[in-house]
Amino acid sequence: MEFLFADWLGTPAWFWLAFIAIVVALTAFDLGILNRENKEMGIGESLKLSAFYIGIALAFGAWVWSAKGGEAGLQYYTGFFIEKALSIDNIFVISLIFTTFAIPPRYQYRALLWGIVAVIVLRGIMIAGGAALVSEYGWLLYVFAAFLIFTGVKMLFVGEKPMDVAGNPVVRWLSRHIPITSDLHGERFFVRIADGKTGRQVLAATPLFLALVVINLADLVFAVDSVPAIFAITTDTFIVYTSNIMAILGLRALYFALSAMVHRFHYLKYALALVLVFIGSKIFIADFILGSDKFPPLVSLGVTVALIAGGVIWSLIRTRNEDAGMPQ
Repeated sequence: MEFLFADWLGTPAWFWLAFIAIVVALTAFDLGILNRENKEMGIGESLKLSAFYIGIALAFGAWVWSAKGGEAGLQYYTGFFIEKALSIDNIFVISLIFTTFAIPPRYQYRALLWGIVAVIVLRGIMIAGGAALVSEYGWLLYVFAAFLIFTGVKMLFVGEKPMDVAGNPVVRWLSRHIPITSDLHGERFFVRIADGKTGRQVLAATPLFLALVVINLADLVFAVDSVPAIFAITTDTFIVYTSNIMAILGLRALYFALSAMVHRFHYLKYALALVLVFIGSKIFIADFILGSDKFPPLVSLGVTVALIAGGVIWSLIRTRNEDAGMPQ
């Protein structure tokens, strides 16, 4: 049993195993209970399920606080809130992907669920690579910080180019190299169809599979912002990974509540831009102004939550009459 207490990336192995067990249990809960039959999730059910996932994430943060100390707990919560806010901002892109491929709501949950499973693996690879690079080349943190500041300023003054889903090069490549059905086949990602030339049965991808592929490609783009942001908060691999995954796990539930009103969060992107600028700047402030390698974690969490909450509240106030078609 000694291996359970062995140090693995700065954290005892049993802590990692406990986290993996939570993720597996939540995924099994989704697959075995929530996703037994295809149905459209209502806003009420979506909000209740989202509250459940957020509660699990907050409780896990309390466990981190108790086991690893207050500073680690604050870093976890900061990373969680940043990733959760970035996930909300990216719901518009996911909604656009489903619309492009004409995926009805009753099948969207399945695509999101398997997308999250893939994200858990992909984020793990990206974070492990980032941790190895930062450990070997500490100056990369300044590169991450400068990138976050640049990205934040660009979001504030230039805006973001809408994602071209139909023209995605991976989608075009798949369309040329594998058979793809024009119609959905329920919740299936692949089906057997007759080849137009030979008449033989061949394996073909469905539009649901293409949507799944593009969702995961979009997450890789999202991770370019979120992974450097959490590394700018802490280099503890356990905190970086768990805060990311805990925020993403509840995205599939939150999607159905927010996709119908994503237009109400127009100003959130400006708040997120300020968060990225702040997170990037605090590395330079800590090293060159405070003369310390650590920015006060409580201040970091407070500023992050205040900016995100301010963006959400201001968005809801400014768009409160939008559904009624009234001018702002």
